[in-house]
Amino acid sequence: MLNIGIIGAGRIGKVHLQSIVYHVKDAKVKSIADPFMDGETKAFIEGMGVNEIYTDYKKILGDEEIDAVLICSPTDTHASISIEAINAGKHVFCEKPVDLTIEEIMKVKNALEGKNLKFFVGFNRRFDHNFAAIRAAVGAGKIGEPHIVKITSRDPAPPNPKYIKSSGGMFMDMTIHDFDMACFLVDSGVEEVYVQSAVLVDKAIGEQGDVDTAVITLKMANGALCVIDNSRRAAYGYDQRAEVFGSKGMVATANDTLSTAVIADENGVAGEKPLYFFLERYMQSFTKEMCDFVDAVVNGTDVPVGIEAGLQSVKIALAAKKSVETGLPVKI
Repeated sequence: MLNIGIIGAGRIGKVHLQSIVYHVKDAKVKSIADPFMDGETKAFIEGMGVNEIYTDYKKILGDEEIDAVLICSPTDTHASISIEAINAGKHVFCEKPVDLTIEEIMKVKNALEGKNLKFFVGFNRRFDHNFAAIRAAVGAGKIGEPHIVKITSRDPAPPNPKYIKSSGGMFMDMTIHDFDMACFLVDSGVEEVYVQSAVLVDKAIGEQGDVDTAVITLKMANGALCVIDNSRRAAYGYDQRAEVFGSKGMVATANDTLSTAVIADENGVAGEKPLYFFLERYMQSFTKEMCDFVDAVVNGTDVPVGIEAGLQSVKIALAAKKSVETGLPVKI
């Protein structure tokens, strides 16, 4: 049985706790730490059967019975805590991004060298049933050579503008999933990035130096072209779709909805809106990625999303930000 410690008891930390308790058979959560632990969160954690609850994460790293840690703390702590965990001999699952800078991610990569430890980056959308089906079709050659990739990702509501300062902005906290998805769907890196962007949703986001609407084009290393469109607000819900067009055909997915029921009457034809946000839409993928992380540690297999994927996505995000600043395509 794999003993896991969770660092960070916010929204995503609780998601992973539930996934492990309800769905992962070869692991258990031994302890959780969060400097802002309150009574409500503590009660929730205890209700999930975890009694070792701390405000200092170092107690988890110093526990010899802990085999692996999940780093679910704020983004600017990911790299430093990852290095501490690696030096403590723990396997690591780190939420994305590993850091906002290439330099700090390289420090994590260097810390891993020569150590027989797993490092898994939490790009959960790779484990979504829809996107995994696209990747499987492309990998099986069903659509031939990939030519065009289209990814739509639109949130139902914008974040608090204050969040942007710590998140790194839209390309780091939102589009980074789409950058990883583009590479995943056609199994290729990115050579060049070009962005057209605007502030159309919330002027306060622009005042923070960020954008809330963007169309991004990527030139993939395998020759395919990718178009990503993002918005911080879609009035109809969480819009998550993808398509790969190739020399022999096309594969695409639609949004997940609460049901596939469609009502047709004298007023028209109407169906369900997309599932509201990422917890509703991607809960299955959070569970699948956690199962795969535990499987890699227990059975000694390779992690499907490692430090190189974490580094690649941040390079693309930084290039996107540079393209906004310069108005020019940026080579990776």
